[in-house]
Formats: sequence, structure tokens, C-alpha cells
Amino acid sequence: MYQVKTMNKISKIGLAQLDDRFQIADDVANEDAILVRSAKLHDYDFPASLQCIARAGAGVNNIPLDRAAEAGIVVFNTPGANANGVKELAVAALLMASRKLSQGITWVKEQAAAGADIAAVVEKGKSAFVGPEIMGKTLSVIGLGAIGLLVANAGVALGMKVVGYDPFLSVKNALALDPAVEVVPTMDEAFAAADYVSLHLPMLPSTKGTINEAAFGKMKDGVRVINLARGELVDNASMKAALESGKCAAYVTDFPDSEVAAMEGAVCIPHLGASTPESEDNCAIMASRQVKDYLDNGNIVNSVNLPVLTMAWAAANRVCVISKGADAAAVLAAVPGVVASASNTRGDYAYAIIDTNEAVDAAAVSAVPGVIRVRVLSK
Repeated sequence: MYQVKTMNKISKIGLAQLDDRFQIADDVANEDAILVRSAKLHDYDFPASLQCIARAGAGVNNIPLDRAAEAGIVVFNTPGANANGVKELAVAALLMASRKLSQGITWVKEQAAAGADIAAVVEKGKSAFVGPEIMGKTLSVIGLGAIGLLVANAGVALGMKVVGYDPFLSVKNALALDPAVEVVPTMDEAFAAADYVSLHLPMLPSTKGTINEAAFGKMKDGVRVINLARGELVDNASMKAALESGKCAAYVTDFPDSEVAAMEGAVCIPHLGASTPESEDNCAIMASRQVKDYLDNGNIVNSVNLPVLTMAWAAANRVCVISKGADAAAVLAAVPGVVASASNTRGDYAYAIIDTNEAVDAAAVSAVPGVIRVRVLSK
């Protein structure tokens, strides 16, 4: 029986991917796996039994990836599972950045609360909420992963000229892009072309503050910025100055804080990008399937901290070895009667799957210098 701890409410459709060999609850002890959404695990004391953590979503800022890797704990995320939900919010954000829809709606409610004759005041007051159409304007999409790809294609469908930038653009996503999307080699070129900038980057030390004073210096006056990725991608002080000067006409973010919420010209959404039943189901299904495949078969897909590796079963027993600095030949030599094996690396870490029909002494494999964790599975 596997013990699975849920750190947040996880979709029942997702949990249904785990059969009756999995005991699932928010209070299990000595868990083999954790399913999590936004709960912060940086101060969580990982039990020795913990094999993997699956984040039902793409961002993993709430998980201590290095500490998990050092303990031989695989961390999964679910890239693309909520992509359509975020794409649809991006379309709404484009319109909110242009047409002052949220401000106008708020104003009408304020007038009604004040007892005004709404039919009369809206004709006099609507000019304060005039904004441009998006058709024919240039949308620069920064990051062409699962979400950015869909946003870029949606921009084309809405009649926009779309420019994309991604230094790590995959062949798969490049082929899926609408041919009308112009992929440029530098972020500066994307900034210079933009009437609208939409951010779809992971939050890394290298991407923190991507939108800053220098970036605004490369943009047109009156640019409109959409951030449905992570709040830290935008430097708050630079955004505040750009909004006050008119350099930035509007900022729509799904990651507000107290400082941003007070900015004139900022439209703050309460982190709704993946808040659809469909997205929550898709993320939970993918996360649960990844946990099951790893615990049952040792296969690792969509890991964000350890090597990715899958292999079809070739024998009755399977040895799964996570190591750091171990001699690969010594690891293989510790397993008798090897039928098939595969390995992969990520940074300093290595992961090997070794199939054999003979009995395996897990302690002998663990004794190889550099080995962090050994699991022996049987069909």
C-alpha cells in the first residue's frame, strides 16, 4: 500500500487515477508521495519514506528542489495541463489592458451605490474609459512554451501581428506555431516591436525582473504589459514609474501584491489563470499518473530536479538508482544478471533503471559511493 499525502485540495478526477493500492489523505504519515498545488514545502520535514512530489501545476517555487534532489526525491510538475485556461485569461487580459473594462464596471457600480441615474451618467462618463482595439496591433509573446504557444496563435486569430521570443524554443512548439508568428532572435527585438507584451516565462534567478527600467527603454511609449506567469518577472518600482510617466499604458497581472494593487493603471486579477474546473482536473490527472508511473515502474517524466528517464520492463525485477558522482559501471556491477539498463543525467545527478531476473541486494547497490537512493521493484 502506497501512502499519498495531499497538501491541497486535489481534483477527485485526478485522484481517481490512483487505484486501491494507494491510500490518499491529507494526514497520512510516512508518505511515499505528496500531491500539492500551492502549499509551501520549504519548511516541510521530508520523511525518509518520501519518494516523489507532484505539483499539480507548472510553477514549483513552493518546493525546495535542491533539498529534494539531495534526498533522492523526484519533483514533478504538469506543464501544459492548464495551458488552455491561462490562454483564455490572456485573451481577456488583452481586452482589459485596452478597453478599461474592469475600471468601467467598477465605476458603474460606484455610481449605482451613490444613487446616480445610471442611464444618464454613463453617457457622460464613458469617455473616461475609451481604449484602442487590439486588431492590427503587435503582440510580443515572451516565452513560447505550452502557454505562450497558445497565446501567440490566439493573437493571430484575433487579427494581431504576433512576434515571439524564446531562446529554448522546442522543435515541437516551433512546428505548432501559426506560420504568421514571427520568431525573433532577441528579447530586445520583441520589446521594440510590441504594442502589447505578454510574459510566459518560468521564474528563475535569470528571469527575475525581466521587465525593468532597461526593458521599458526599448519599448514604445504606451506599451501594455500582461503578466500571467509570475509576479517577480516584473520589477515593481520600474512598472510604477512607467505607469506614472505613460510609458506603460496598462499593466494586467495575475500575481498582484499590495504594491501593485495600489498602482494607477494596474489591473489585478486574483491568480485565476488555472482556476477552471478543466485545468484543475487536467493538472491533477497528470500529476497522479506521474506519481503512479514512478512508484510502480520507476519511470520519470516532467521532473524539474532530477533526470528524466523511462524504460519498458525487460525482466521480473527492476532496480532504480538515483546518484550523485557515482561510478556508473560500479552501479551496474552491483546488480546481478542485468538484462537491460538505461540511464540519464541532469547536472550532477544521474538516474539509472536496471532490469534483471535475479534477486537484488539493495544494500550492495546502496554501498556504491555516490548512490543516494535505491528502489527495487518487481512486476
